[in-house]
Amino acid sequence: MESRMNLMTNELGAKIGKRFANVSVAIQQSSLPRDLQELLMLRASQINGCGWCVDFHTKEATAAGESAVRFHLVAAWRESTVFTEAERAALALTEEGTRLADAHQGVSDETWASVREHYDDDRIAALVYLVAMINAANRLGVIVRQRGGSYEPGMFAGLTN
Repeated sequence: MESRMNLMTNELGAKIGKRFANVSVAIQQSSLPRDLQELLMLRASQINGCGWCVDFHTKEATAAGESAVRFHLVAAWRESTVFTEAERAALALTEEGTRLADAHQGVSDETWASVREHYDDDRIAALVYLVAMINAANRLGVIVRQRGGSYEPGMFAGLTN
């Protein structure tokens, strides 16, 4: 299976991609811990089957100092002991926000209450935007069949602004 298109080599695709990346930079600069951001994006990418994003966020999680054990266990976070209650709340929000078509009620009140218990409004705003953005990125990658394996940490550092 070959990639259908490189959006970043298309003039309009690159223009839109730059703006898309600026939203991601704002999320990265929030008070939400970077290693947690990477784990959440990795989990959504696993659910959505985006090879490029799984590659990207596994490598970025490593670069952010995340342990291999935690990013290997993120797919089975409910059955593991390496995540805090706050991280579990964020992972539940990520999964429920990603599986909207599977869960007709979207994010449950129970999950939302757990998130509210562990995070302030700024971190919740970052969480909500992070879930929305990674799901959009996953869809872009899946639609154009952007394959994983070639990402190098920091390779898009100059893309924004």
